[in-house]
Amino acid sequence: MTNKKIIVAPLNWGLGHAARCVPIIRFLLENKYTPVIASDGKSLLFLQQEFPDLESIELPSYGISYAKNLKTSLFFQIPKIYRAIKEEKRVIEKYIANNKTVVGVISDNRFGVRSSKVISVYITHQVNVLSGLTTVVSSKIHQRIINKFDQCWIPDSNDQIVSGELSNAQKLKTPYQYIGALSRFSKQSLPIKNDVLIILSGIEFQRKSLETKLLNEFEDYNGKVVLVQGKIEKQQTVKEQNGIKIYNYLLSSDLENEIDQSELIICRSGYSSIMDLSVKEKKVFFIPTENQPEQEYLARNLEKQNLAPFSSEKEFTIDKLNEVRNYNGLKDINISLEKELLSLFERK
Repeated sequence: MTNKKIIVAPLNWGLGHAARCVPIIRFLLENKYTPVIASDGKSLLFLQQEFPDLESIELPSYGISYAKNLKTSLFFQIPKIYRAIKEEKRVIEKYIANNKTVVGVISDNRFGVRSSKVISVYITHQVNVLSGLTTVVSSKIHQRIINKFDQCWIPDSNDQIVSGELSNAQKLKTPYQYIGALSRFSKQSLPIKNDVLIILSGIEFQRKSLETKLLNEFEDYNGKVVLVQGKIEKQQTVKEQNGIKIYNYLLSSDLENEIDQSELIICRSGYSSIMDLSVKEKKVFFIPTENQPEQEYLARNLEKQNLAPFSSEKEFTIDKLNEVRNYNGLKDINISLEKELLSLFERK
């Protein structure tokens, strides 16, 4: 590594943003930059465990509380979120002022993590924010934020196989690039040992709700099932319930092995999960998070392409897994992280 530092800052919303920053951090290390991790909560803890030797910055939490009507809940929390965005910008500016070797910032959906002193890149697959009747407004707001950065990196192929209309960037004023799948995994072949691997993630009450549902559905299942709760804690735990092996969390290498050794994956249709499983070309059954239009759109988009079936949590039964045999399974999207991407990181 050189002493040229680049701050990598994922949003702490589930683990998807942090997980897809893993290949970004590896990419920087391979090209002799020094990544500095910046986040809060479980995302920060996850990346600290993945990269224990890297420096990290704790950013202010957006402190979002969740209700069943997510859109309404977020609307009333806008003032609190805005204050956190201002504070994280102050923290980043102070760090850059005190560290003259910082040459860039890579923000994964953290609005305030940018600086006029160095090149600032924004990562998102959701240039257009689906929010029902307010989609036009929410999309324009997000695009205005993206346009404050020097460049936007979009994790999908040029033909937008996975993201569809979400990543249509024609209305952006800032330069953008499609950089392919952002996955911490690579293709490898291991013998199958699990019939089903369940990977949970997301907001806690929604994560717990799906966990309870699936444990009930698989109570009398005869095959081998592994469940990863997606609860990032200081210590890893493993237990067994009704013949199901349950981990609180797995770091990337162990999770990758479980995926490779599993016949079928059940998970939310979060974008990072789709990226990871596309690299593996796995058979997947998706259960979108309720009241998250983005996940519902992504699941429908994959179903239309005959890649994977999905069901709402309420309507899911174990019998629906039989539908998987009628779908082709996810297809690999090449990662396009080329060294030329980093040429823009020169001190202003």
